[in-house]
Amino acid sequence: MGKKLRSQEWFGKTGKDGFIYRAWMKNQGIPDYEFRGKPVIGICNTWSELTPCNAHFRELAESVKIGVREAGGFPVEFPVISLGETLMKPTTMLYRNLASMDVEESIRANPLDGVVLLCGCDKTTPSLIMGAASVNLPSIVVSGGPMLTGKYQGKDIGTSDLWRFDNAIRSGEMTEEDLSVAEACMCRSRGHCAVMGTASTMACMVESLGLSLPGNAAIPAADSRRKVLAQLSGIRIVEMVKENLRMSDILTRHAFENSIIVNAAIGGSTNFIIHLLAIAGRIGVKLELEDFDRYSRAVPLVANLQPSGKYFMEDLYYAGGLPAVMKELDLHLRHDVITANGKSLRENYQSAECYNRDIIATAKDPFNALSGVAILRGNLCENGAVIKPTAASKHLMTHRGKAVVFEDIDDYKNRIDLPNLEVDETSILVLKNVGPIGYPGMPEVGNMGLPRKLLAKGVEDMVRISDGRMSGTGFGTVILHASPEAARGGNFAVVKTGDEISLDVPNRTLTLHVSDEELAKRRGNWKPIHKEYDRGYVRLYQRHVQQAHLGVDLDFLHGSSGDEVSRDSH
Repeated sequence: MGKKLRSQEWFGKTGKDGFIYRAWMKNQGIPDYEFRGKPVIGICNTWSELTPCNAHFRELAESVKIGVREAGGFPVEFPVISLGETLMKPTTMLYRNLASMDVEESIRANPLDGVVLLCGCDKTTPSLIMGAASVNLPSIVVSGGPMLTGKYQGKDIGTSDLWRFDNAIRSGEMTEEDLSVAEACMCRSRGHCAVMGTASTMACMVESLGLSLPGNAAIPAADSRRKVLAQLSGIRIVEMVKENLRMSDILTRHAFENSIIVNAAIGGSTNFIIHLLAIAGRIGVKLELEDFDRYSRAVPLVANLQPSGKYFMEDLYYAGGLPAVMKELDLHLRHDVITANGKSLRENYQSAECYNRDIIATAKDPFNALSGVAILRGNLCENGAVIKPTAASKHLMTHRGKAVVFEDIDDYKNRIDLPNLEVDETSILVLKNVGPIGYPGMPEVGNMGLPRKLLAKGVEDMVRISDGRMSGTGFGTVILHASPEAARGGNFAVVKTGDEISLDVPNRTLTLHVSDEELAKRRGNWKPIHKEYDRGYVRLYQRHVQQAHLGVDLDFLHGSSGDEVSRDSH
């Protein structure tokens, strides 16, 4: 090992300081040769019983520890804030940046030479990568894995069906008793959402960036091979420390381009865009919203997975996993990037095989010729907006209609099902003040439920626009992340019911048909309606959070601050 271990700046010291560092480790019954001359590997664990997707991580951490010890390292497990998507209010996105700060400071402040990041539920993955990237130690990711596919009334179900169940309840086609049975049938094992939602998208992002071992993305949480991967990752992180292979060596510009290409091919969550922009900002790679359109436009959808397709993450694993998908994208990818196992991306997928062409199609004969991401521009979203074409309705990809505007989420909830709501299937639903500052936290409410009276007529989709986000499990002709958000006072803030809006996905435009003079007049009379918080983290967040096209990170967290501790407190 060429370079002196960082942990020895603690445990290798003489005198009072060294005494303190070593003595208090020994009170756990650990002899000092365990931590004095070996790579100390931190296992950053987002286990929590309030994060059901990650509730099996104590067990997974034990597998990592076996691997670390096997390779001659010393594992130390530590907790960080865990963000449970299904339970936290008002939205986990509000706390992603806070969690990343916890991760960053926990890694930097402690005697660690390398880190294993245990993450699964939606925001736990980007927050851990953002925090670790800011410190830039050798790091490897172990995802928790998707849950087994749900089974209900003889059919496969997953989280995407929740939106269908909701519409069925509101239209009277499903009873509350039916729903109670379905909820017990859907989440029948450990793991995160079984579809290509945000959690699965993040696991695919990790593997396509090269931050994990090959195969990490799709192994089901309940499959014993998930533990095997965790143990192998424990072995590999010790080797990465010896090689001094850091996150900045892996997270190059080409790695980000690869991840964008892969995301388009799998129909990944639109949340991917916000999280990848934030990670790029931490590691110092220049990435812009247009890059997501530039590198994905020519990439077809090859993975037939819900919500854009039919199948589930469990099926993807049995069909060959993400390596088989990436092999189909060989002509699009940058092959020579280094990955966490020390091999190039191409070396990791070149021997992969596809075992089911109904799940993983070929690039020449794709499941859908459309790409999974499109970036829109226009006077309604001066800094851009996002749509997922593969989850949208073809007949609405070019559409013009009159806006039905909801000023905030409470306005929407109070009026959407009113019998006298002036709306028809050609209308465009617009939801304001659900962006980063306005909500605050940018919740997943962009795929608004349709008006009850239109559901009763059999309407299944409408154009919907918001400055918020949508769950990766959601679907429909939904335009998201309108920037600047309404709370910032741009044109999106002043759109009114009755204004005409046109959507043109092929030409990537979103246009509000109101004159510049009228818009200027409206902006001059505009006043914010969102609540401004006066204490705590939410106050800090509202004052420093960036807009969606920049990744919704806090402005003072951009850039890497490194692994040096500025002061020695002893």
